[in-house]
Amino acid sequence: MQAIDIHTHPVFLHKGYSKKEIDEFASYGTAHGIGRMVALGDVLAYGRNPNAKQIAAINDQTAQVVRWRPDYYIGFCYLNPTLGAKAVEREVERCAPYGFRGLKLEVANNARDACMAPVMRAAERLNLPVLQHSWSMTNIKQRSFHTDPADTALLARRYPNVQVIMAHLTGCGFRGVLEAKGIENLVVDTSGAFPEANILEYAIEHLGADHVVYGSDLPIRESSVTLGRILGSKLSESELKKVLITNAQRILKL
Repeated sequence: MQAIDIHTHPVFLHKGYSKKEIDEFASYGTAHGIGRMVALGDVLAYGRNPNAKQIAAINDQTAQVVRWRPDYYIGFCYLNPTLGAKAVEREVERCAPYGFRGLKLEVANNARDACMAPVMRAAERLNLPVLQHSWSMTNIKQRSFHTDPADTALLARRYPNVQVIMAHLTGCGFRGVLEAKGIENLVVDTSGAFPEANILEYAIEHLGADHVVYGSDLPIRESSVTLGRILGSKLSESELKKVLITNAQRILKL
């Protein structure tokens, strides 16, 4: 069973950007049963609020990763909504020839903010999924620019025609699962923090297997651990296949 990892950073904090390292990253994934990876970009390389030039540099880097290994990597376009509608639209159009399969948002702003509108309009127009960094803000008091699961859920409700991916199941916690419940265009990826007993089964119970997708956050989290938490769960074979493969195929149109 060759899984698809929807949440990776082959280049991370300015490290890993060479053909040799990109090949080694892919070999590591293949050795762990990962057939394809989504490269989300070096999204923290310039801090939480990168300017337009820095955003372009990150996306150009992701495009090169995909060019080096188109058989393995799938790119997402990284955006900073706070730069304004024109900047967002320019970057989406500039990246169109790269063939990116989605849009990636990090911690420049909260997903509730009005500046998200141009991003979501572009996603709807181009039929691209949006992967939103999400984490429970119960203990981390940074919600002005960090997105809580409730904020990601609201984003998905506001834009029902856009496929939204709530990142970091473990970081969102059991409350995050309940926030996502009943939202047809929202899926949760399994990345984020160390494995926590029963949260995956809880997510399947409340969201259904069609709404959970495998993500590792590699290299921050090891694939052996992130896959092990899924393969060691109580999921059925059909549920495992959806989480590890077919949901990502549907979202990425593979």
